[in-house]
Amino acid sequence: MKTITILGATGSVGSSTLDLVERDPQAFQVIALTANGDVDKLAAAAIRTRAKRAVVADASCLDRLRDALAGTGIEAHGGADAVCDAARMGADWTMAAIVGTAGLKPVMAALEAGGTVALANKESLVSAGDVMMAAARSHGTTLLPVDSEHNAVFQCLDRTAPRGVARIILTASGGPFRSMPLEAMQNITPAQAVAHPNWSMGAKISVNSATMMNKGLELIEAYHLFPVRPDQLDVLVHSQSVVHSMVEYVDGSVLAQLGSPDMRTPIAYALAWPERMETPCERLDLAKIARLDFEAPDYERFPALQLAREALAAGGARPAILNAANEVAVAAFLDGRIAFLEIAAISADTLTRYDPAAPDSLDAVLAIDAEARAHAAERVKDCVV
Repeated sequence: MKTITILGATGSVGSSTLDLVERDPQAFQVIALTANGDVDKLAAAAIRTRAKRAVVADASCLDRLRDALAGTGIEAHGGADAVCDAARMGADWTMAAIVGTAGLKPVMAALEAGGTVALANKESLVSAGDVMMAAARSHGTTLLPVDSEHNAVFQCLDRTAPRGVARIILTASGGPFRSMPLEAMQNITPAQAVAHPNWSMGAKISVNSATMMNKGLELIEAYHLFPVRPDQLDVLVHSQSVVHSMVEYVDGSVLAQLGSPDMRTPIAYALAWPERMETPCERLDLAKIARLDFEAPDYERFPALQLAREALAAGGARPAILNAANEVAVAAFLDGRIAFLEIAAISADTLTRYDPAAPDSLDAVLAIDAEARAHAAERVKDCVV
């Protein structure tokens, strides 16, 4: 029986993980579940799975969690430190699905605890890639990618002959605005931006997909996960979301991973690895799909993708600054304080205002993140919607 911890159990990835785990209760034992503040959903999941511990990051929700779990024997804890403690409980397999920079410390705690960490928090590697990968190596931790694109690459990559890889191609749906004229994008509303045409995701990730910042961050993540140079990473827009990514080899072969747009497929691959497990995901009917379409990304319409490429090429603190500024800008857009096109503009402006040394520790990463957020917040104040 594999012991499981899910960090971010009430989000879309956490819920999909729970769906798979609960389908085979004889194979998995849940050690800990964490959430930010969704007490009802967290408590219900903890009771269903007979988890040993449930944790809310928002300590003000702890009393409600205790009440919800009264008489169950499940431990209730609250606060950011308690989330990290849950990550250190020594589960065989930990799903790291906390969205944003809030996941940095819990991911590091899980990496230091050893075992296997399934990573769905791309911000960890974007902001602290060198630090995180060094921690994984130091503690003998197996790091498995869960993002559908990186999981697809992982499935196609010949790890015995990395020098045979010519290029890694990440596919992008292009989001809901891939065909919209640039002049019309200024008036995009938050409701439009979160309505992803293919995937069911949280608001922040959906907006990142709409700006294509998500794909830019995934390029940076791929650089840390796989043995390639930045110039060996590419993006293709593929609106059907059937081909999730490809690996091109020096002999001209291209291997692609295909599947329906359902996060349970990559989660299941990471959960059962190195084996495979059955899922309820819809099977592909290629005859019905009939054709697969690809196009190059439009860097003028989606400048966030170019910003990420430049941050990756520059290295150092640049990816962490980009990620922090983008998070601030996305939050401001969702609150109605800035226009859609200002998201990338604020990120670009922050990169010009702040250029610290490369971080060599998680504390250094967090300091860079905080300073970049302050610069981005100042820029938000200058915007008029």
